[in-house]
Amino acid sequence: MHRLYAWLRGRPMVVDGAWAVPVVFLSLVSHLGDDDWHQTGYAVITMLIGSLMMVRRRWPALAVTAGLGLGLLQVALAVPPQFSCIGYLVFTYTGAAFGAQWVSRLALTGGLLAGPLATLEEYRYSVDSAPPEHGVLQRIFVGALLSTPFILCWAWGRLTRVRRAYFTELEDRAERLERERDAQAKVAVAAERARIARELHDVVAHNVSVMIVQADGAAYVMDNSPAQAKEALGTIATTGRQALVEMRRLLGLLRTADTTDEYVPQPSVQELPELLEQVRTAGLPVEFTTSGTPRELPRGVELTVYRIVQEALTNVRKHGGPHVSARVAVDFGDRDLNVVIEDDGRGSTDEQLANGGADGQGHGLIGMRERIGMVSGSLDAGPRPGGGFRIRAVLPLKAAR
Repeated sequence: MHRLYAWLRGRPMVVDGAWAVPVVFLSLVSHLGDDDWHQTGYAVITMLIGSLMMVRRRWPALAVTAGLGLGLLQVALAVPPQFSCIGYLVFTYTGAAFGAQWVSRLALTGGLLAGPLATLEEYRYSVDSAPPEHGVLQRIFVGALLSTPFILCWAWGRLTRVRRAYFTELEDRAERLERERDAQAKVAVAAERARIARELHDVVAHNVSVMIVQADGAAYVMDNSPAQAKEALGTIATTGRQALVEMRRLLGLLRTADTTDEYVPQPSVQELPELLEQVRTAGLPVEFTTSGTPRELPRGVELTVYRIVQEALTNVRKHGGPHVSARVAVDFGDRDLNVVIEDDGRGSTDEQLANGGADGQGHGLIGMRERIGMVSGSLDAGPRPGGGFRIRAVLPLKAAR
């Protein structure tokens, strides 16, 4: 049924022709008994009206103006109304429903004049002997009565135009919402890929830097202390396996969107001691302190804290210089969480700021600020008084109860 409706909707001349054929047929049949002149005249008028009915929706201006001219010609030639004159009602409806503004007004004007003109024509050839006063009143009444169907058809056409405009607006709004939904989906995908890129950067930068430090240490003590070299190689293998596991989980997100919760690694503040122990094993002394009352944090905040500490310590190893040490402090406040990572290194702080606190590719501090921005926090990074570098992150929390 829906396919049939769509097919007919795309072929208005077929539908209009289905209405015009019965009108033409019945009109021709009703005048079979007339003389040749009248029968020919009625046939011509009927065929013209039927043709205009078939093309009325494709060319509404032509149908209305030609229909109005045909009606005036019928009045001028004193041709009485016939069954095919129902087409004039259709033209009035067409002008209001499908025509331009001037066509609609022309259709209304023609409809208002139809009744009085038909009445005038009838009484011009009438031999009624009624008093003049009675004839005038009767003409007014009959003219108004004959104009009523045209006015109703015009009003119906206006209603159809309004309904069609309303449905068109609904379709446009639905298409616009669908486009906006697709655009939002693409933005979400892009944001997710950017998040994965940050995760990959953090994982690779941290673990590879640990492996490099351990490899350098193993090469240095290989001849004098084989046991230490063996231990360093074991740390390299463990770190490499851990990096592979996290990278596989992250890359799995690029292959499927249905297992996000299953594969996304979500380190938390409780895992910071393990991270710091790994850093100490790599040769960087780190002091870790906590203050306040630890409590459960949102997953986004947990991951942000872990990655900021991980990135900051990676930067210390790269830019802190020799004999550097670091300190990590986490303070659980009533309304916010303060995280401070500082070092006493003598490396070039200008270089750190120029490189974004990373490897020269500009992803260090920029990535930290992006993470902090996602949880509506703030980040302060810069040289520390007395030497070294300090990063302070403030993450808002709900008030503790």
